[in-house]
Amino acid sequence: MTSSEAAIPDRELESALAFWRDAGLEVCVEDTPIDRIHVPQPVRRAPSVVAGTSVPASDSGPDIAAAVADARARAAEAETLDALAAAISAFEGCPLKRMGARQPVFSRGKPDAGVMLIGEGPGADEDQRGQPFVGKAGQLLDRMLAAIDMKDEVFITNTVFWRPPGNRTPTLEEQMVCAPFVERAIALVRPRLLVLVGGASAKFMLKADEGILKLRGQWRDWRPAEGGQSYPALPMLHPAYLLRQPREKAKAWQDLLSLSERLAALAPPSLDS
Repeated sequence: MTSSEAAIPDRELESALAFWRDAGLEVCVEDTPIDRIHVPQPVRRAPSVVAGTSVPASDSGPDIAAAVADARARAAEAETLDALAAAISAFEGCPLKRMGARQPVFSRGKPDAGVMLIGEGPGADEDQRGQPFVGKAGQLLDRMLAAIDMKDEVFITNTVFWRPPGNRTPTLEEQMVCAPFVERAIALVRPRLLVLVGGASAKFMLKADEGILKLRGQWRDWRPAEGGQSYPALPMLHPAYLLRQPREKAKAWQDLLSLSERLAALAPPSLDS
């Protein structure tokens, strides 16, 4: 090493490691090697329609339409949240289940909550403990909800129930095969409002093209794929993003106030509902 090639100071190295840790990087080397320069051959896909949703299908890939149909049948049979959790655990149609996840991660919170939060997918802490939003991002989410007196008044789940490898964003196909279980959870909890936490959740649930920075703070209506009751839905920034971009917390606070005000403005549910 020449005199101009000074060693990186320990404090700079520690700072870099801390940055990647806060960004969600947990391992430097995956369990199995990945050829990151491999260019996969394109797969011919013919569209098929399942309950009004275009489902990618191919001869060489998984039968997404069949997996969605299986999920819908299993979800429809679940009369309680415990039965729904068991149906998810037994479901084999989501590819994520075979990609190293320890266990399914379904839900936590109040089973008859007035507000239901739907995130993107489990991370490492969630995969280990079997509950959504229990890592650093989840702890921040709990503090955010506590600030508007709602920490113990929500039901929390995700668009997918198994941890994507490397905490990557779940794919459209992975979300689609889990969607019937999400819809059934909404039907069983019967919340008054939905909060869609993060871009992957908001874009999938609302079938939107905009990014989360454009979607956040805008109340939209969500309706099940097969029709039925619609629910007011509020897209919100993911707490993991707020950990990386703390300056955006002001926007998250605005959204929390909007949630609190919207819930307070709703008429109390009738005893017959």
